[in-house]
Amino acid sequence: MKLANTKTDNAFNYAFLSKRIFPYIKPLIPRTLIAFILAIPLGLLDGATAYALKPYIDVVVNGNPMIVRGYELTRDILAALIPWLIVGFAVVQGLLKYINAYLTDWLSNTISNSIKIDLFKKLTSLDSKFFDENSSGLVLSRFLNDPDTASRSVIDSVKTLITCATGAMGLIAVLLYNSWKLALVGVAVLIIAFLPVAMIRKKIKEVSNASMVLGGGINTNFNETYHGNKIMTGYSLQNNLNEKFQEQIRKSFNLAMSLTKRVGWMSPIMYLIASIGVAIVMLFGNHLIISGEMTTGSFASFITSLLLLYKPVKDLGRTLTGLQGVFVAMSRVFELFDLVPDIKDKEDSKELNGVNSGITFENVCFEYEENTPVLKNINFEAKKGQTIALVGNSGGGKSTIVNLLPRFYDVKSGSIKIDGINIKDFTLSSLRSHISEVFQDNFLFSGTIRDNILMGKFNAGNEEIEKAVQGAHLDEFLHTLENGIDTVIGERGTTLSGGQRQRVAIARAMIKDAPIIILDEATSALDNKSEAIVQKALENLMKNKTVFVIAHRLSTIKNADVILVINDGQLVESGSHEELLKIENGQYKYLYEMQFKTASV
Repeated sequence: MKLANTKTDNAFNYAFLSKRIFPYIKPLIPRTLIAFILAIPLGLLDGATAYALKPYIDVVVNGNPMIVRGYELTRDILAALIPWLIVGFAVVQGLLKYINAYLTDWLSNTISNSIKIDLFKKLTSLDSKFFDENSSGLVLSRFLNDPDTASRSVIDSVKTLITCATGAMGLIAVLLYNSWKLALVGVAVLIIAFLPVAMIRKKIKEVSNASMVLGGGINTNFNETYHGNKIMTGYSLQNNLNEKFQEQIRKSFNLAMSLTKRVGWMSPIMYLIASIGVAIVMLFGNHLIISGEMTTGSFASFITSLLLLYKPVKDLGRTLTGLQGVFVAMSRVFELFDLVPDIKDKEDSKELNGVNSGITFENVCFEYEENTPVLKNINFEAKKGQTIALVGNSGGGKSTIVNLLPRFYDVKSGSIKIDGINIKDFTLSSLRSHISEVFQDNFLFSGTIRDNILMGKFNAGNEEIEKAVQGAHLDEFLHTLENGIDTVIGERGTTLSGGQRQRVAIARAMIKDAPIIILDEATSALDNKSEAIVQKALENLMKNKTVFVIAHRLSTIKNADVILVINDGQLVESGSHEELLKIENGQYKYLYEMQFKTASV
């Protein structure tokens, strides 16, 4: 799946989204309910403050008597009591807000972290094709940013909706208590002011998806600038990269302003409609006061409630608008969960337990893109313990052949068999546990040298580690480091030289002790001195193993049992070094003589 082509078809399928996110909320239901319950009095306390104005103005200001259950509340009592009640409401409201905010953040982060953990598991289960098709920046955006947008905002949004809704209901109750006639006018106006929210869903979805793709591109730009800093500097690419980044920022700005242009008018329109409503209420209210249907205190309480009501309604509109973006992000998250890797275990797959006879490629065809063949009817056999070398023109398919063995990709047709059994019949974990790889540019993870070696076998003992270190000739430079094997290396092992990184990778492969070894241009990027040391380490790694080696320098594979010449996706020659040199006008002979002449010049 190309993440840039996301459609978010379920962005507004609320039943679907609720069902998918519920498993993450279910363990947190008690705390979630507490957060939602606390949101109710938070909203209602605004109404209590507005209601307090009626007795204050009618009794304290105007001196009208007030009798509650046969007891007269005098001006002096209410003058002293009401201000402190308002302060008390504020204190209670403040405490509730703090507790509610803490609970909301705790719930949101917990849900977000749970989703991220599951998404990371999904990411690690995806095959090479997925990583080929999607940039690192887009993957980061989808797997890290979208869960935050989806889960952290959803609890806060629901809490805000409850607070706003209960606050609005409380204030509407005060409106109705003071004058049901005025209440009908005020509420009708606010409902009209609220309608624009329903008109912008589609645009939010479009802009959100476009922003996600663009944000991924920006992340990729940063990643490439960071990791390619030497190329950037060496080739003076600063201006080019700056212009590229400026263009991305310009597009991001245009997207943001496009949304603002379509959404930004909502607030002033709502404010205008609400203001017209207040004006109508004031005109009608004057009539009710003059006619004696309403007291001054009731009218003051009503107006205060109506003005206070505008805030929760406005917040309600803003929250619902924000929720549209949350739902789009949530839909994108669940699209990731629904990704199915092309390469996976069959239902009846079996465990691979060793290599007894060997490996065969039978009529193997492969293509990365449809109707663009990369390999065409490849046939050969690698017997147990043999070293198979692959040579040929650049881009001919050599690396593709060895990448098919651990099923980084699957063949389009034909089959690859171990001991006569199709590798698709084995579990991926058992198949890959039998294969170790050493590439031209080996990836080392942040951490210590020991950590990287132990990735071959996490439960290895000290004797195994020491054996791998010596076999890979790592001890020759470890003693020069202050912390030895426990030295922390930089990201991707940048603090080590190329030869040192290769030896760490060889030690990692050596401690895994897999029966099949893949060496893909393992020495091509090294100087002569480093190559000599790494070659010795590789010879130790290759002992008693079935080895597939891709080498640019043909002098390093002269002793291979079988040499396969791969050109343009086809196997054109095979045999030992001596056999291939005897073929008149043979391609291997031509390659070898060309390298020999170049080396002797």
